[in-house]
Amino acid sequence: MSEIVTISSDAIVRQLKLSCQIPSVTNAIATSQIIARKAEACGIEVEPNELQQAADKFRQENHLLSSDATWSWLQKYGLSLDDFEELIYDTVLSSKLARHLFANKVEPFFVERQLDYSQVVMYEIVLRDRDLAMELFYALQENEISFWEVARQYIQEPELRRSLGYRGILSRAELKPEISAAVFASHPPQILKPIIISKNAHLIFVEELLQRQLDEELRAQILSDLFSDWLTQQIEQAELVTSLK
Repeated sequence: MSEIVTISSDAIVRQLKLSCQIPSVTNAIATSQIIARKAEACGIEVEPNELQQAADKFRQENHLLSSDATWSWLQKYGLSLDDFEELIYDTVLSSKLARHLFANKVEPFFVERQLDYSQVVMYEIVLRDRDLAMELFYALQENEISFWEVARQYIQEPELRRSLGYRGILSRAELKPEISAAVFASHPPQILKPIIISKNAHLIFVEELLQRQLDEELRAQILSDLFSDWLTQQIEQAELVTSLK
């Protein structure tokens, strides 16, 4: 017979304390309150059809395509149906507030920082031997060997070797500063002189530089970033009063 373990709300609070999660929880609560107050001040309301659409989208994204699956999910997270509706409500309210505050600021923000959203298609070989890296670089310059031959011979990690050092399409933020500076100053297609970082020499082939367009995905990302920054500022300026036994 399985042993029954009863977990009280007091035990949950105590565990949150002992696992040092209280600050993240209080910040989440404060965030919710700040959003609710600002939305009310801006006259933002959530319509029933918006709730229904958001609930349908949430169920689809979380594979809750049947009532049994939905109930199992609710039980797993200790939620009632009212809790679920509140969760969806908060999500819609937050989204509407973000658009209200920052939708008209996304495009100017992108234009001002357009270079930050540039991307690169690149291949990379990391070597521990700096002298070898320079030797290979000059050999590549003289067309004595191809970058792909170097990749097959010197990349140790099997999957990366099979892709010949392909790193994918990367943004500036995904690269180390030293590499980013050299990569985005290049004239593709170009093999860069080895970049020394710590004990490694990075031999990089820049295939293409891409100027990203303000598509819906990037628009949503910038909107989310602006809203998150605003919330962080609001929390930093707020006086959080926590009452725990």
